[in-house]
Amino acid sequence: MSEVTQLVEGPNHEAVEYIALQDLFDIRNGYTPSRADESNWTNGVVPWFRMEDIRENGNVLDDSITHIPISAVKGGRLFKANSIIIATSATIGDHALITVPHLSNQRFTSISVKEELGKNFNIKFLYYYCSLLAEWCRANTTKSSFASVNMDGFRKFKFPMPSVSVQSKIAEILDTFTELEAELEAELEAELEARRQQFSYYRDKAFSSNSAIKENLVSLGEIGEFIRGNGMQKSDLRDSGIPAIHYGQIHTFYRTSTSVTKSFVDAEKALKLRVAHSGDLVIATTAEDNAGVAKAVAWLGEDDAAVSGDAIIYRHTLDPKYMSYFFQTTIFQAQKKRFISGTKVRRISRSDLAKIFISVPPMGVQTELGNQLEIMENLLIDTKMSIPAEINARRKQYEYYRNQLLTFPEQKND
Repeated sequence: MSEVTQLVEGPNHEAVEYIALQDLFDIRNGYTPSRADESNWTNGVVPWFRMEDIRENGNVLDDSITHIPISAVKGGRLFKANSIIIATSATIGDHALITVPHLSNQRFTSISVKEELGKNFNIKFLYYYCSLLAEWCRANTTKSSFASVNMDGFRKFKFPMPSVSVQSKIAEILDTFTELEAELEAELEAELEARRQQFSYYRDKAFSSNSAIKENLVSLGEIGEFIRGNGMQKSDLRDSGIPAIHYGQIHTFYRTSTSVTKSFVDAEKALKLRVAHSGDLVIATTAEDNAGVAKAVAWLGEDDAAVSGDAIIYRHTLDPKYMSYFFQTTIFQAQKKRFISGTKVRRISRSDLAKIFISVPPMGVQTELGNQLEIMENLLIDTKMSIPAEINARRKQYEYYRNQLLTFPEQKND
């Protein structure tokens, strides 16, 4: 960081003049061509940027997801290449440098350096300085039902005017920071994916390679009973009372096993519902895709848990963690595929689940495999949870140095 320190503390960071945004940039508002006219949305060649472009492809862009034809451009005037678009309504502050002629939707305000001032500024430096403009925008919104930036203040927001050489050096350093942050994120994601594949490999291997497993193949219907959940709606769920598992929560909240529930029902309602005993599986029978159908969680709580419709209780005598991990394997996924029905909503029946085969080793082997897989899954979850914290810590460090580099004393005119 010595180079950063020299820039921040050295003569290059002495007082400079500032210029108001409205004096530095040409300002234009984005817009959306009429959707009632289909010709505005066919044979498009002009990049038309929306928030989705930034979210999916980053903050320095040379193309968009959506294009519109020249005929849909008002007055035939595009936003200039090397303009900066910044969201001044809705998701305020998000911004990007666009390196090609383009348009954007009305959520964005486009700013491009006035032609006569172009030689005095490095566009990458201005793009990075827009991070401070973005912070200002988020702190200066109008008080209404639809958040938007105070545009009078926006136009008066000031940009510093250090020498072009200093601007270029700062932009170069911040480019390096950005690249390092992206590399770190890619490395952490690669590590997570490696752990995920490792876990999947050993989980599948646990149900296929052990000789004791191969010799004891039985159907789920032979070793357990499927009981359909009933009668519980989301509106029945409470913050306290009798433990309850709603089928939708199996997709969004629970992992392989749990001893606590996200929700509860009152005692009177619970009397009318079917319940899972400790050790039972609770299986979601519906999902939006095949992968989610028959997602299962082992209920390990001391008390019974009420179970909603579109879920099945599987009561058995095997190790519950072993059983729940089986429902994640490619072996199970391949067998269930032929039984799934439906179009928009995919589902599987109790009778078809009963036809799926599982290898049943001695109880001691089941318990050992279940415990080993739980340890590996916990390591995977720990890795997954540490990634955002590590990325955020690096981002905070980056933002600190960025702000130091972009902060200049303002020169006072006598």
